[in-house]
Amino acid sequence: MIGLVGIVLIFAMVFGGYLAAGGKMAIILKSLPFELMMIGGAAVGAFLIGNDIGGVKHTLKDIGKVFKGPKWKPEDYKDLLCLLFALIRIARQNPVEVEQHIEDPDGSALFSKYPRIQQDREAIALICDTLRSASMNYDDPHQVEEVLEKRMDANLHHAMHSSHALQTMADGLPALGIVAAVLGVIKTMGSIDQPPEVLGRLIGGALVGTFLGVFLAYGLVGPFAAKVKAVVEEDSHFYQLIREVLVANLHNHAAAICIEVGRQNTPSHCRPDFTDLEEALKSIKQDAA
Repeated sequence: MIGLVGIVLIFAMVFGGYLAAGGKMAIILKSLPFELMMIGGAAVGAFLIGNDIGGVKHTLKDIGKVFKGPKWKPEDYKDLLCLLFALIRIARQNPVEVEQHIEDPDGSALFSKYPRIQQDREAIALICDTLRSASMNYDDPHQVEEVLEKRMDANLHHAMHSSHALQTMADGLPALGIVAAVLGVIKTMGSIDQPPEVLGRLIGGALVGTFLGVFLAYGLVGPFAAKVKAVVEEDSHFYQLIREVLVANLHNHAAAICIEVGRQNTPSHCRPDFTDLEEALKSIKQDAA
């Protein structure tokens, strides 16, 4: 919602200020379709050249994050901590039982209690792969932490592709605006024998290209890239929480301590309240009993 408000505000302030200062929209509206075709078309073409089909689809999908915001909400962090607590307790009390959950998370009654987490393939893979490795005696905390760190860095790098692609487009738009403006000047020079009022309109139309390139770069595409980056970084905390709890588990801390390590490493605006989380963990213990 706030993304839509920002877009409306940009257009209202820029064009509202222009009109309030006595500007006329006729020249802009007349030139806009042609300038937009040149600048927008060239930008999209350059984007297609610089990305494969997977990158294009990824970027188009991630534009929705500008309006939707982060995927993971505060209640999801609480659910994740509860899920990890249950898995750690089962793994310590009955290793055979936990294998049933991590080998078939889609059919697991435990995972099905947290459908949003169950539907995220990367979160499930991080949890199951790490617990499975521990059951195979690959349980050195430092080595496991290093492996998880590299894995999450690779995932974050891939997730950042959309932001980089949009930022590259934003960086090129002002130059494409100059290209369109130069073409407009060339057109004007071909009509140099016309009266001043005609030349004025032609020059004004040419300058629309420069305006449009800069406006799109710094008013829309650049902020889109920044927002996508911020959302991706925000969502990455969810996977970092998995790492913190499972590494703490490999250090053989008590299950409650592992969860508290994770809770304190959760971003403050998503961090579950200690008392609320404690009540949720007590419910899990009672259900297990």
